[in-house]
Amino acid sequence: MAAPAQAQDRTPSATGENAPEGNAPENAGDGSILVTAKQTRSATAIPASEIQKILPGVSPLKAIQTLPGVLYVTADPWGNNEQNAQIFIHGFAGNQLGYTMDGIPLGDQSYGNYNGLSPQRAVISENVGRVVVATGAGDLATASNSNLGGTVETYSSDPTQAFGVTANQTAGSYNTSRTFLRLDTGNLGGGGTNAGYVSVARQKAKAWDFNGWQGGWQANAKFVHDDAVGKLTLYFDYNDMTQPNEDATVFFKPSAGGTATPVQLYTPYTKPFFYSDFNGYRSYINALGNSPAAQGGNYRNYYSDAQRTDYLTYARYDARIADNVTLSNSIYFHHNDGAGVVAGPLGQSITTAQPYLDPNYASLPANCRFGANGNGVRPAACTALTDAQAAARGAALVAATGGSGMITRTTEYRIDRGGAITALNMDLGDHQIELGGWFEHNSTTQWRRWYAVPAGNPGLSTPYIRPLEVMQPLFTQYQGEARINQLQLHVQDTWRVFEPLLVQFGFKTSAQWANGWYPVQPRLGSLSGLTGGLPVGKINTLKWFLPAVGATWDFNGHEEAYFNVQKNLRQYQAYLAGGGGPWFTGSQTAFNAFANDGKPESSWTYEAGLRTHRTFGGGIGLDAQINYYRVDFSDRLLAISTNPGGIAGGQIAGGTSILVNVGDVRTNGVDAAFTLRFGRTFSFYNATSYNLSKYRSDYSSAATGIGGATNSCIGGFLVVGGVVPTCGKQLPGTPKWMNKSVATLNVGPVEAQLVGDYVGKRFATYSNDASVGSYFLTSLSVGVDLPAEMLGMKKAKLSLNITNLGDIKGVSTLSVGSATNNYSAYPIPPRQWFLTYSAGF
Repeated sequence: MAAPAQAQDRTPSATGENAPEGNAPENAGDGSILVTAKQTRSATAIPASEIQKILPGVSPLKAIQTLPGVLYVTADPWGNNEQNAQIFIHGFAGNQLGYTMDGIPLGDQSYGNYNGLSPQRAVISENVGRVVVATGAGDLATASNSNLGGTVETYSSDPTQAFGVTANQTAGSYNTSRTFLRLDTGNLGGGGTNAGYVSVARQKAKAWDFNGWQGGWQANAKFVHDDAVGKLTLYFDYNDMTQPNEDATVFFKPSAGGTATPVQLYTPYTKPFFYSDFNGYRSYINALGNSPAAQGGNYRNYYSDAQRTDYLTYARYDARIADNVTLSNSIYFHHNDGAGVVAGPLGQSITTAQPYLDPNYASLPANCRFGANGNGVRPAACTALTDAQAAARGAALVAATGGSGMITRTTEYRIDRGGAITALNMDLGDHQIELGGWFEHNSTTQWRRWYAVPAGNPGLSTPYIRPLEVMQPLFTQYQGEARINQLQLHVQDTWRVFEPLLVQFGFKTSAQWANGWYPVQPRLGSLSGLTGGLPVGKINTLKWFLPAVGATWDFNGHEEAYFNVQKNLRQYQAYLAGGGGPWFTGSQTAFNAFANDGKPESSWTYEAGLRTHRTFGGGIGLDAQINYYRVDFSDRLLAISTNPGGIAGGQIAGGTSILVNVGDVRTNGVDAAFTLRFGRTFSFYNATSYNLSKYRSDYSSAATGIGGATNSCIGGFLVVGGVVPTCGKQLPGTPKWMNKSVATLNVGPVEAQLVGDYVGKRFATYSNDASVGSYFLTSLSVGVDLPAEMLGMKKAKLSLNITNLGDIKGVSTLSVGSATNNYSAYPIPPRQWFLTYSAGF
């Protein structure tokens, strides 16, 4: 990509104006950083032309990784793999940000999502008109209940006014094939503008370190009617995809002592799945389904994948009530069903499976029940069984799960959510008033199910078939149901006090009414940390006044100063299939404490900066911005797993979590970026970011209710009495230093672009006693405009993209454990190349 563009104000902000032609930032086509936009906050836009230069088909989230203050990493070059995707903006994690597509809420982007879908599933990459990132605080009208630290707004392109067909074909590394087709109707006549498009994308690519295939179909349709009375927009998205997951490597410190000694225990760089070598995997595990003991948490699974099907649609009407009054109303609906699947050793899940599959489990003494990776192995303290009897019980459990020594775990999802968004905008001369609101009702279900892996029919164990379609589950461990209502209201005044000074102030409300319960509760002993049932009940959170105020001062038409102060809130996650919200804590008592006395996470964001936009002789131009920000993050919630696991931790059994308030975080940071242009021949963009995010207290890992923060600072690294010494420590997972560079050269029909991305050292534990090193990745794109007219086309282009040009190895996604002596890390994808032919008719 070339340098990003500074986003302009969006009026009306809640309507999701999405035409890249009519509402794109000035100079968006050449990707300049603009400093003339009248924004009171730091917001940056990347137009469609620059997004596709990164890599045709790239995710909107991957496209923003070169922006200042943004870290986005994942295990595939398009950024599509959601299981190990990780994003930080100014120290805030992915599920603490806000996401929309054409103004429609996309939820908080948690992997086990309960309230939305990823941007790449909401719109085909080639149909993205632009992506706008507010790195400090999002607009008051943003339809999100999780935007503590900023927003990512994706906009679909509008139909073109001329009939046309666009076709792209990509081929490349690991048997990649991506096909994109779009038909634009052009203006159909009939009064005003009536135009639409339909498009389809098909992608298939082999995973780079095992025999898994990423693939799926996606279709978009959009229609726009625009006349003097108003604008009607209709949109539809269908997405069906399968993503093979990457597995993480677990790293351990050499001791539990508090030293800064780096990890010394060598562990594998990748842990490729065995699929489809069924017999090879059965030889890898033993007859009782136990993985090699020497590999510990770094054992290998047979396969893992994410399967998702989405339908998203919306209708919006922007009514021009008067010359100075517009009213926008949107309604939307989203349906999702999906499954996250892991097939692996029975022994690693035996503590979950035995209570369901061993008919004599209840009568067994507790010290005779099998431990993790110990199926059929008599615990040393057990005297009620002989070794032979324990082995016989283990063999019976293998037979009960299909005889292969494997078992499949799924988390299956259903989401049905619909809502409405409205905004009234009035231009009253020096005042532009906006009133608006967002309401959503969400009905969501999650199932944790377990399936056999038949030894005689390995074709049933595949990442390309949902297990429920071909067999009945062995058992449903639990089923969670949630009903969630969201309400957000806002009012805002943009006041032109006098010509240089623009002041913007207003406030929003954030209310959530959530009810969660479990029609199927887990059996006693099948979920670690649980002595009774999973908690049920309602939590209502209403915050009626979340203010924002900001201003810009235009010095001379070239330089501009701005500041913004805003308070935000993140509502509790009503996700009932894993840690992160009160409904998956280990007891009803802990849940009740949050329901009665808990506080959701909140933040005060302060930012101020300077922008400049200068043009010199000879076509030389400079755009630059420097932005200082401070964030006071209060009541941070941490889900402390009772059995750290998930595929990232090398386990597929998992456990409950203890949700605790671990206190506050103070962030100070600076972003500085500039673009230097020499006509249209050459441009150079560089962005440097510094982020210092520190905890303000220690926390107790033994907490059982709200109070995890200790309000103390014991210092050092050693965990003493369950107190984790986080006070004064840097937030793990996010680097202090980042630098991004983009050099673009245009010579005739050829454009070449070199991108550099430096990510500094990241701490891997909350106590900062383990870290992963910095890395610098480069990528290259070369595009050649072909003589389209000679080929009978409107346009023709050939593009070459090479990712990770230096074939660098290192850590991409970092999964921080709640303990201080281990963490999990995903590898950086290797160098890959892709060749794309684009044609327009």
